[in-house]
Amino acid sequence: QLQLEESGGGLVQPGGSLRLSCAASGFTLDYYAIAWFRQAPGKEREGVSCISSSGEGTNYPDSVKGRFTISRDNAKNTVYLQMNSLKPEDTAVYSCAADFKRQPTQDLCVMIDRFYDYWGQGTQVTVSA
Repeated sequence: QLQLEESGGGLVQPGGSLRLSCAASGFTLDYYAIAWFRQAPGKEREGVSCISSSGEGTNYPDSVKGRFTISRDNAKNTVYLQMNSLKPEDTAVYSCAADFKRQPTQDLCVMIDRFYDYWGQGTQVTVSA
């Protein structure tokens, strides 16, 4: 059974950092583009990062650029999201997702949620003093 499981969420003060992990089981992430999405109460789901299957390409929206960094460790079958300088508006449920075949190339990725077939359950991130 193909599964993704997020971990690493929690409560952090503004300006703090968290590292989220997305671990895969039942399949290898090597050939998949991986994205992180978030959804806050009453808001639409938003893509916050993605990494191409080759690992050569990443993508971030302006809202997190320079603060968030996505990386992958294929040996551990895990993708990470390092989040620094967190703001209260970063509060949301963060989910990772995997796509095998819809990305433009192996070196590019896009944060279009309908492109991603496999999703984790999400982990809560709360940024508050």
